Amino acid sequence: MTKRSPFKYFKTSPEIIRLAVMYYVRFPLSLRNVEDLLHERGIDVSYETIRYWWQRFGPMFASEIKKRRVEGMKSSRWRWHLDEVFVKIAGRTHYLWRAVDHDGDVLESYVTKRRDKKAALKFLRKAMSTHGRPEVLVTDKLRSYGVALKELGVQIGKRQVVGSTIERRIRTCHFDEGSER
Repeated sequence: MTKRSPFKYFKTSPEIIRLAVMYYVRFPLSLRNVEDLLHERGIDVSYETIRYWWQRFGPMFASEIKKRRVEGMKSSRWRWHLDEVFVKIAGRTHYLWRAVDHDGDVLESYVTKRRDKKAALKFLRKAMSTHGRPEVLVTDKLRSYGVALKELGVQIGKRQVVGSTIERRIRTCHFDEGSER
């Protein structure tokens, strides 16, 4: 059984629909600005039509982009930095587990009440199912990581390092993003 085209009952071509939705999502434009841009290119659609397209096709385009991005990130040469941070939520201590790539982008985060093998295992499964397996893991020598990796049967050239490099990576990444605006 073949998959039906989501654009089947639309008179406008899929390329124009994709262009309009991507203009609206990618750039800080209002629906009326996108309408004006398309009008300058000879495409006459109303802003309500663009809004409808965005609601109908936006999630589909977003999932396609996410798939492409994740496939591009699945590279065995990547180095992950793993750590866990104590956070207070509603007055109780929880643990925020984070995986950061070598560029300082947060790949995965996960909040738990415990800091044990079970939590590390669940976090690593979640991160590896989404982003693949890294070649090197840099951790803060928490024993839960070693036990969880052994249980997963992961053959990674694992290296454990003590330090606050992950904090610097995250801070640098967010500082750089904020300074661009």
